Amino acid sequence: MKGPDSTRDAAGFCAELVRAHDFARYASTLFVPDAPRRALLAVYAFNVEISRVREQVSQPLPGEIRLQWWTDLLASAGHGGVEGNPVAAELLLAIRNWHLPVERLSRLIDEHQFDLYNDPMPTLAALEGYINDTSSALLSLGAGIAGGRSDAIEHLARHAGLAQGMTQVIAALPRDASRRQLFVPLQMLESHGSNIEEMFAGKQTPKLRAALDQLIGEAREHLKTALALLANMPPEVRPVFLPLALVARDQVRMSRADNDPFVPRNTSRLRTLWTLWRASRSRLFRT
Repeated sequence: MKGPDSTRDAAGFCAELVRAHDFARYASTLFVPDAPRRALLAVYAFNVEISRVREQVSQPLPGEIRLQWWTDLLASAGHGGVEGNPVAAELLLAIRNWHLPVERLSRLIDEHQFDLYNDPMPTLAALEGYINDTSSALLSLGAGIAGGRSDAIEHLARHAGLAQGMTQVIAALPRDASRRQLFVPLQMLESHGSNIEEMFAGKQTPKLRAALDQLIGEAREHLKTALALLANMPPEVRPVFLPLALVARDQVRMSRADNDPFVPRNTSRLRTLWTLWRASRSRLFRT
């Protein structure tokens, strides 16, 4: 049985994991109360583990095995090892204490199987499905932990996640192009006369820029809808959606004519914290 020290160590491990690999989400949890914050960090640490599998394996099969371990864990089919995995321990605790829907967590794992292969994202609808079960799911789970579950919150989480996910697709272009992975819908590229090799060349062209502008436009519309919906949400739920302030900031930069999407951007942690703090003081996100 775990003692108080081991549970605190597991919680601290999750917090540090998210802080190291997903600082934006980590920073957003600083604006929520302690009890839901621990559960949020457990879910976000689980997301870090799942989304980083591609980076930790050289072939798809070992990645599939790692993802299957998590699927088995959620299905109660695991055979030991949980005590030695602080993220698994914290996630199971969060599921029990906050009655999290296991099915949403399992679908998140399923969607990240796409990451293991170099198949291009075929259509906008396919990208929306991927994001709905990843970024949108995390926001939905977070809202549930914060105390809000309703059809209206699900609707908000969907649009907020699509805004965030599409913006992250643009932000990740330098990394994805370098490993010949395509999340920008291939159909969207081809509709503007661009192609996959032009994307992997990592050099902006007018046709490629037109396709990316279309995706940014889609993300802007989802953000606009999400912010309108957020205004009518319960106060305790709003801090979960603080990352939208970072999405809005990034979309402004990405929409500039002089922005080169293939130049890596490293936003300072101080600037991230400042953006979130300013947003937390606004009427829209205030508890």
